Amino acid sequence: MTQPTLNYVNCPDAGGGHRMAYWQWGRADSAHLIVCVHGLSRQGRDFDVLARALSERADVRVVCPDVVGRGESDWLKDPMGYQLRTYAGDMLAMLGQLHAQAPVVSLDWVGTSMGGLIGIAICGTPNLPLPVPMRRLVLNDVGPAIQWQAIVRIGTYLGQAGHFGSVQEAADAMWAISQSFGPHTPEQWLALSRPMLRRVSEAADAKWRLHYDPAIAVPFKQETEESARQGETMLWQLYDNIKAETLVVRGRQSDLLSTGTAQAMTQRGPRARVVEFEGVGHAPTLIAPDQVAAVTDFLLG
Repeated sequence: MTQPTLNYVNCPDAGGGHRMAYWQWGRADSAHLIVCVHGLSRQGRDFDVLARALSERADVRVVCPDVVGRGESDWLKDPMGYQLRTYAGDMLAMLGQLHAQAPVVSLDWVGTSMGGLIGIAICGTPNLPLPVPMRRLVLNDVGPAIQWQAIVRIGTYLGQAGHFGSVQEAADAMWAISQSFGPHTPEQWLALSRPMLRRVSEAADAKWRLHYDPAIAVPFKQETEESARQGETMLWQLYDNIKAETLVVRGRQSDLLSTGTAQAMTQRGPRARVVEFEGVGHAPTLIAPDQVAAVTDFLLG
């Protein structure tokens, strides 16, 4: 399959519910499900290269959701719903739907940044109604402790949807704040950028904006250094509960996942294995062949 199919799941919330979109690759009735969840301001098509590689190499079903407020998913009526609890609940609803469609026998998770935090919450919370226990977990440049300066950096641009005259102009603007992703060819970056954009209106000459609800920034910008420390304590407790075999992927120049935190993750909880990529910060895009190989070998090896 060279392109994914777009699907939806209905998720409950206090405002009457919302739809979450997800992109599906591979064989729809495969018993091996791999869920790939993107970062804070990204969307599910970020995983096109990885999902294609996985589905070409093995009989798997790869599902890449657009977390609510992003991509093809609904926007929430209450911005304060844009938090980890909502996201984890939506993933459970999606897993339930997928399991009903085709029984899941083997379940893996790949999470970049925010997607990794959702994975920690789901893997580390006891007695959740998962189809089967999580088998393998990939945490892409994230862990229980997040460097405060990275939160401040992300806060400087999050929520600014922008108006751009062309896809290339938007891609250039995104590159200006995303160079920590590491080297990409112009073609790779344009492919990553196109799904990040929507027309401002139906007019043929309408400008482009970023794909997400600017209100995802509301709860994020209420975070303080003290609340971040409190969240860190909770995340370490969840991490210590994880039973899945775990791989941590880290950009060696990451300002979000420190060397010390990555090292601690090898000694606590699931005792993760760490692989680092030189010349990359936060976060590896899992497009470069060595990054794709590291993840596919871990999940399918």
